[in-house]
Amino acid sequence: MLRQRGWSWLRWTTVVFLITLLALDFAFPPPLPKARDTSTLVVARDGTPLRAFADRDGVWRYPVSPEGVSPLYLQALLTYEDRWFWKHPGVNPWALLRAGGQLLTRGHIVSGGSTLTMQVARILDPHTRTPWGKAKQLLRAVQLEVHLSKRQILDLYLERAPFGGTIEGVEAASWAYLGKPASRLSHAEAALLAVLPQSPSRLRPDRNPQAARAARDKVLARMVSLHVWSQEQVDDARIEPVVARSLQPPLSAALLALRLHQDQPKATRIASTIDADLQRTLEQRVTAYFSNLPERTSAALLVVDNATMEARAYVGSVKFGDVKRLGHVDMVQAWRSPGSTLKPFLYGLALDDGLIHSESLLVDAPQGFGGYRPGNFDTAFNGPVGVAEALRLSLNVPAVDVLDHVGPPRFAARLANAGIDLHFPRGAKPNLAMILGGTGARLEDLVGAFAAFNRDGLSGRVRYTQDDPKNDRRLLSPGAAWIVRQMLQDNPRPGYALDTFDTASRPRVAWKTGTSYGYRDAWAIGGTRRYTVGVWVGRPDGTPLPGQYGAVTALPLMFEVIDSLPRGRGDAMTTPAPANVAQLEVCWPLGLPPDPAAPQLCQKRMQAWTLDGNVPPTFAERDARLWRSGLETFQRDARSGQRLSAACTAPHTPQEAQIARWPALASPWLTAAERGASRLPPLAPDCAADGRDAAASLRIEGLNERATIARAPGSLKPATVRLRALGTETDVQWLVDGRWIAQTYGARSFEHGFEQTGEHTLTALADSGAWATVRFKVLH
Repeated sequence: MLRQRGWSWLRWTTVVFLITLLALDFAFPPPLPKARDTSTLVVARDGTPLRAFADRDGVWRYPVSPEGVSPLYLQALLTYEDRWFWKHPGVNPWALLRAGGQLLTRGHIVSGGSTLTMQVARILDPHTRTPWGKAKQLLRAVQLEVHLSKRQILDLYLERAPFGGTIEGVEAASWAYLGKPASRLSHAEAALLAVLPQSPSRLRPDRNPQAARAARDKVLARMVSLHVWSQEQVDDARIEPVVARSLQPPLSAALLALRLHQDQPKATRIASTIDADLQRTLEQRVTAYFSNLPERTSAALLVVDNATMEARAYVGSVKFGDVKRLGHVDMVQAWRSPGSTLKPFLYGLALDDGLIHSESLLVDAPQGFGGYRPGNFDTAFNGPVGVAEALRLSLNVPAVDVLDHVGPPRFAARLANAGIDLHFPRGAKPNLAMILGGTGARLEDLVGAFAAFNRDGLSGRVRYTQDDPKNDRRLLSPGAAWIVRQMLQDNPRPGYALDTFDTASRPRVAWKTGTSYGYRDAWAIGGTRRYTVGVWVGRPDGTPLPGQYGAVTALPLMFEVIDSLPRGRGDAMTTPAPANVAQLEVCWPLGLPPDPAAPQLCQKRMQAWTLDGNVPPTFAERDARLWRSGLETFQRDARSGQRLSAACTAPHTPQEAQIARWPALASPWLTAAERGASRLPPLAPDCAADGRDAAASLRIEGLNERATIARAPGSLKPATVRLRALGTETDVQWLVDGRWIAQTYGARSFEHGFEQTGEHTLTALADSGAWATVRFKVLH
């Protein structure tokens, strides 16, 4: 009976004890972390941290798992800290007794009795060093073992062990102290990180490298004594120094990381497509390259892999955090005037429309387009030019001429469909000024579209993570993209004259620069078979940056970047032309293939790239009334060669003849022979006037042919002349050596000072096509 009462009492005691434990567990649940309280870590494509965003308490804690940690570290940790981790119930009684005995006999603890579970309990629920605090830790450890698996407890330790300052977890510590992931630790590094949490403040290698080394060597000795690592491995590990590395959170591709973090605010780890080594190299290069530019100047750089449209480098500002340079503003995403960077897309679209071939004759001369009168960046004009030259020289008037034929709304719509959604002022619509930068575009959109020239005409949205969807759009046909790329590639690098440098081993680069009005934006965009690179330079606040433009400021950096990119076999090889692209001879001024039966119509021969067999003629003139481009047919006398009209009194032998006329506005730039070949023969004296000789003659008044002018004696003012054009009632454009200086109407006069000495040519060019020139000399 007594025995039965004893067993009954024991059972009830056990039940009460268990119920009490359950009640306490319910009342005081383990303070397990919430599912999302680690730092947000943005990493490169190889896992290298780019930037970490601390948690709300400012703690740097990266997500990690046992599979992401070096096996050497796990060996060192479990051997040195808790050999029986996988077997004990959270508390190791023998270890506690041993630690207590050492404390009594030696007066201090020789080896601790805490298990990893107990350490996790202390991390989650800090306690005092009193006996009650220790008891609380023991109870919490048992409680954790009941609620969690061993794997989950180990995960918590790996993620939350203290490593000094605001660094928690082995992954954050490995990057902070060693500059590498915890998955690539050596024996010495594994031992160091295993022992650091015992006394993170005292053993921090950035502050106390000697103490850290002594503690590390103690772990190494334990690993040998327990036959976990060999003596040879440990001897090699002891040689490694403990490098004092200052604690710096990772901060590379900072603006992209912020962008990705804002897009995925709840993600703990965001894997980007960035190449970590390339990113660091280019950040340093950008900072050094632009260090001498004025204050408030920034820059942006984007490198994209053409095959995947993944970004490999992303520099949003010259220096992140630089207040004077507004380094917090991400200029990769900023809307800026694109300058001339849209011109390659325009010529490609015109090729697809059958409006031009690569050597279509365009006229770079002052002319109006319904009240809009563009000029060139350097105010100079070049006269008759082909499409390829107009693109390479980035001439404005020819581009506006082509856009006028394509149509601004249609051009804007095609760009929008390809990913360049242009930004116009409120209430404004696509217009001719857009091709010269009169709109807004973003660097990432321009790069994504420019990649089409090396992707058979397919543009793409730049991808920053592998989860970003591929979004390829048809911008141009493969043939048009190939021709435009060929025209851009044929433009040699500045300072690289033809046959001067051997560039056979380098990838060919199709490149284009741009400068917005008022020197506010400088651009350079270039593409090879593998990469597309875009560079922007300017001030984020939109104020001018005088003297800085694409070819001087942005282009050299773009070529430096392209030359530093990884290369593969075949990168320098030329891409064969598509089947619908052919090269054939065309003639100016008609722009058509030569006619063997009419050699007089071919005044200048060019080799042109054509698409789908289309050889479109030269554009008809817009406003010139006195001259007409194109083929002109007339009757002439077979014997005298004189022109015949509809009414002639003497007998003649009529013969049909043709001449090829140059566009009237090109006349001042033509040679005497070219003008003569386009001139109608004189009318036979017995024939009635046919109206074809009604060309008005333009005369310059105020400066005679071969005149010499000089400033007044003792005067600092340049030699000044009052000029006017006689013989027209239209607008007159005035040029000196091809550079625009003024515009007048009819016979109105103006004064101009000639500062540059030497011989010059003054040209007056009326909208009607009439023109006159005067050669003169300016003395000192």
